Amino acid sequence: MGGVFRRGPARPIQRLEQDMKQGIHPEFKVATVVCSCGTRFETMSTQDEVHVEICGTCHPFYTGKQRLVDTAGRVDRFKKKYQKTAAE
Repeated sequence: MGGVFRRGPARPIQRLEQDMKQGIHPEFKVATVVCSCGTRFETMSTQDEVHVEICGTCHPFYTGKQRLVDTAGRVDRFKKKYQKTAAE
């Protein structure tokens, strides 16, 4: 039974900024996220630009397209490898 449980109402952002120690945190600013597919969008980060390999625009879960991955060869190698140890 893990997880994060909140007690009481969420505090506003202004309150959280007041709770942080002054002078020890990096600057939190608007950053551009650049995907390998060419998509760009803005978010908040401590870096000016963030490079990612996959995003919501090109991810197979969101697009409905699935990439072909050669898992048959991997499964066969796994079976051969552990078939020998199971027989011994």
